[in-house]
Amino acid sequence: MEYINPIISGFYPDPSICRVGDDFYLVNSSFEYFPGIPVFHSKDLINWEQIGHCISRPEQLTLRQGVPNCVGIYAPTIRYHEGIFYVISTNVAYGGKDDGNFIVWTDNPYGEWSDPVFIDLPGIDSSLFFDDDGRVYYTGAFDNGIFISELKFSYKYDENGRVTDMSCDVVSDRKVIWNGTGGNDPEGPHLYKINGWYYLLISEGGTEFCHMVTIARSRDILGEYESCPRNPVFSNRSTSLPIKGTGHMDIVCDKFGDWWGVCLGNRPITYPFKHNLGRETFLVPMVWDEGGWPVIGRDGLLDEKIETDRKLLSGVVQKSMTDEGKYFHDDFKGDKLKQDWNFIYNTTSKYASLDKDGGLLLYGAKSSVISSDEAAWVGYRQKHHEFTAETCIEFGDIFDGGEAGLSVYMNNKHHYELAVTVIEGVKWLIFRRCIGSLINEEKITTLNNDTVRVRLEALKNENGENIYCFSYNKDENWIKAGEGEAAYLTTEVGGKFTGNYIALYASGNGKENMKAVKFDMFDYKGMI
Repeated sequence: MEYINPIISGFYPDPSICRVGDDFYLVNSSFEYFPGIPVFHSKDLINWEQIGHCISRPEQLTLRQGVPNCVGIYAPTIRYHEGIFYVISTNVAYGGKDDGNFIVWTDNPYGEWSDPVFIDLPGIDSSLFFDDDGRVYYTGAFDNGIFISELKFSYKYDENGRVTDMSCDVVSDRKVIWNGTGGNDPEGPHLYKINGWYYLLISEGGTEFCHMVTIARSRDILGEYESCPRNPVFSNRSTSLPIKGTGHMDIVCDKFGDWWGVCLGNRPITYPFKHNLGRETFLVPMVWDEGGWPVIGRDGLLDEKIETDRKLLSGVVQKSMTDEGKYFHDDFKGDKLKQDWNFIYNTTSKYASLDKDGGLLLYGAKSSVISSDEAAWVGYRQKHHEFTAETCIEFGDIFDGGEAGLSVYMNNKHHYELAVTVIEGVKWLIFRRCIGSLINEEKITTLNNDTVRVRLEALKNENGENIYCFSYNKDENWIKAGEGEAAYLTTEVGGKFTGNYIALYASGNGKENMKAVKFDMFDYKGMI
């Protein structure tokens, strides 16, 4: 059987995984986007269904706005113990409300998760480990090292013995147990107990092109930890392989006894390397050598195409490689948005609602699309280097100066959009490119009615360069409105930790109480 990486494409970084019987559960970082911490389920490790979010209620957690791509939810870890799913993570709010490390929990990962239980420990990339003797440990990254502390959970139960509430106390001092092998930013720690050894798996080198996975072990959970003589045990650095920046790994054993790793990586579109889909989720087989050290992938390398005869994948079809797996449609019917959509910055949907007859209603925020304040913005992750996305905008109630449109969005300083607006009573279609402080806006055409179909395509031009091309429909013909280079909407140019979204938005551009703009539908078809 051959499968293709990534297993979850688009901006889904920092994967963490656990197995419960025949079922696998996986979570990712979400940074400044809400709902936060997407939760996935799979039976076979290559076909994943999103089943919810850990942070789904506005009152659960406040995400700090105003600092794009480096705030919000960092590196969650998911673990299962005695009937309870635990996700531990960090809300990086730079001293703002709800800043710090927290745990959410549930006995049903398809449902709602608890309010955060905050933990008085510093750092990022927190992880939980439940030892055989019932003790619980926290590992995290802080001050260029990996530390451990013991935790104690206290539970409240109902009359049926179901957990209704819990608290968590730190019951030991922090102890640094490993500083890695000398790479910068040792982070992403996970502890495992296998054959009497405590294994500490971490990442080093920064989450860029020198990212790598290293491992150490000890007979005592508090150390000393012995570094693997083959470190790094996993990295695509300094290779010509198409997947770059591989790291931040979590490992799991399937029901047949085979081991796997999930990790992040990126797929550049240019040379020198730049990537626009964000850090994605990849799967790699793993075995243990005679000395009890892991051999991951092809001698420590991650390939795009992986051949395996492992029992778990016998006869399985990878749905993401089919036309069905590459297509997403939403007519916005129902009582809530689909799991695939996100808001930005604000953990509230006050600027969006679903029309009873179908369609997404956006009520323009006072802030503009180049602002980092609250936004009437709903985004779908870009999952392919080449795709087509289309929507239809009804804007009859838009006021002078307001706008609504379709955007490809890295962050509030790097985006392109095709939008409708009213200028001195005249309805215009405008095209804008924003690259840092450089903003270019063009009037494309006047509009004679209150509805327009618009399209965004990611494709290669005649020179082989990746571009974003916008067009609009007039008399059933698609007319080009403008284009922009994909290279300028990449992490290496203007981003940090996220990837590109295809966004529907509305803005009052400084005015309050903008009436609703309606998006009738949304279509996305990925190609490559």
